[in-house]
Amino acid sequence: MSELLKITGLCVGAEDKEILHGVDLGINAGETHVIMGPNGAGKSTLGSAVMGSPEYTVTGGSIVFDGADITGETPDKRARRGIFLSFQNPVEIPGITLSSFLRSAYEQVTGERIKLFAFKKMLSEAMEVLNMDPAYADRGLNVGFSGGEKKKAEILQLLVLRPKLAILDETDSGLDVDAVKTVSAGIKAYKEQTGGSLLIITHNTKILEALTVDRTHIIADGRIVAEGGPELIDEVTSGGFDKYVSGSAL
Repeated sequence: MSELLKITGLCVGAEDKEILHGVDLGINAGETHVIMGPNGAGKSTLGSAVMGSPEYTVTGGSIVFDGADITGETPDKRARRGIFLSFQNPVEIPGITLSSFLRSAYEQVTGERIKLFAFKKMLSEAMEVLNMDPAYADRGLNVGFSGGEKKKAEILQLLVLRPKLAILDETDSGLDVDAVKTVSAGIKAYKEQTGGSLLIITHNTKILEALTVDRTHIIADGRIVAEGGPELIDEVTSGGFDKYVSGSAL
């Protein structure tokens, strides 16, 4: 397998405080990786840094994606390369419909115009996977959406944009059991349709049940302190993060 993402010695800070301290991480094309760790460990910071969020500053190390050094690139350029980031708390954007947003995003990311009929067909098929009411396509982006509906809209973007790498940051947060199953089905459909790579930041192992996890990483205090296969998820589920925070796993 070819290496899609290579993070080397990554140090990231915000407001004069360093959050990540020399993180190394590699993801091959088509792989599914999971990041777990206690609150405040730096998990979301890592995802945001890979996407190029202006909230964070890379103070050391590098991020290479699909053979290109993207450490200093803006988020829009990274999106065009095929990186996608879902948000823990998707924002509401009045005045633009979900459908219009997705069509514009598709054309911006791919650099190609898409006819309205073809786009509507694509959108309808993706909404069916998520059991979404077609009426949501004509509603303001996330306006008045419940927490579960906002997360479904995020996965809908994933299915429409079909990135090479999808970073899902606590996509399952606040969802009930049925919503987790629906979102999980959408993520599985993305994998089956594109063969893309996943970096899933999560506390809830339910969302992983329909997926084959290749690698698990535990982050504590801004560092990756343990790595392993899917068995590491079970270990954390039963024993928690205490031994990693204490440093006994280093």
